[in-house]
Amino acid sequence: MWSSKISLFDQFRVAQVRLAAEVLSGRKDLRVVRWPVMTSSTPTIFFDHPLSNGNPPLWACAWGDDAFGPWALFRVGDARQKMRWILPGSFRMGSPETEAGRRDNEGPPHDVELSDGFWLFDTPCTQRLWQAVMGENPSRFQAPDRLVERVSWEDCQQFVRRIAELVPGLKLSLPTEAQWEYACRAGNDTATYADDLQILGVNNAPVLDEIAWYGGNCGVEFDLSEGESTTDRNGKQYEFAKGGTRSVAKKKPNGWGLYDMLGNVWEWCLDGKREYAAVTVRDPCGPQQASADRVIRGGSWYGPALHVRSAFRYWIDPSNRYDDLGFRCSSSGREQGAREGGAGAAPGEDSAATSDGNEVSSGGAK
Repeated sequence: MWSSKISLFDQFRVAQVRLAAEVLSGRKDLRVVRWPVMTSSTPTIFFDHPLSNGNPPLWACAWGDDAFGPWALFRVGDARQKMRWILPGSFRMGSPETEAGRRDNEGPPHDVELSDGFWLFDTPCTQRLWQAVMGENPSRFQAPDRLVERVSWEDCQQFVRRIAELVPGLKLSLPTEAQWEYACRAGNDTATYADDLQILGVNNAPVLDEIAWYGGNCGVEFDLSEGESTTDRNGKQYEFAKGGTRSVAKKKPNGWGLYDMLGNVWEWCLDGKREYAAVTVRDPCGPQQASADRVIRGGSWYGPALHVRSAFRYWIDPSNRYDDLGFRCSSSGREQGAREGGAGAAPGEDSAATSDGNEVSSGGAK
């Protein structure tokens, strides 16, 4: 019986966590579990998530379940990337007129239904992963665990083609703008996944400090000699002389286990600008012709607080490269082939660090 004292989303997440606990304790077999999915009408609809049959994707070298839900890991050389399973569902896209920092292109708010779940990198692509796949590093702020930047949308297409050759069965893409905002919000309808935004200065919104690197905090304890001067920045949350990108996963994740969805670097989306309308849409996608500008989302280390919101949207030429622009990849979960075996990992393999630093058993090298 669903309680009326907590939100539908909270009830849904409680059901997820309880089911995960039963699987991990051995009371339920992951191979026969049916996972709860959030919909616009009821949380009691179920579907088989990609790990529920006990045969994780062929590309996975480790896999499992935690408080955030199912995850899987792939690797290229010494680079490892965790992917989170994002359940299908519905959400309110855009922002209300009362939201601080709002722009007209964020409205009207409208309901969006995503009929299919998808895998999503739990962090933006790191320089370590880009280097392992592409054999070079274009970034200004160089460090293996920092996000790759100075990559165009077209560069990202080369990356996904190359990684398909290196990791059998893995077919990546960029997320659509709707998928990106759905994943960023993680069930929240506030300006950020932490709370609504109170903008005290151009680069000062205190709620951002725990979740994002932006113009107000990007230089706090900055750890590279290469940095952008910030002495002319007005209204910073903290005082610092230079800033830039930061290592991934150093701020609090959202409710679905995704790091740096806001701030650090802008992230490319698959599609171009879609005009919003006050109607419910299913699986929307903006223009995709070669000449179309592509949407970027999330704000960056360089930008003001108003950019670092779930609904803020911008679009640029797909050939552009900037030192505050990166990406994260998605995958439909429909890749052919699956690895046989139960939850956890391929048995008898060595330990390997995940992208958030946890240790799990891992399968063989791809």
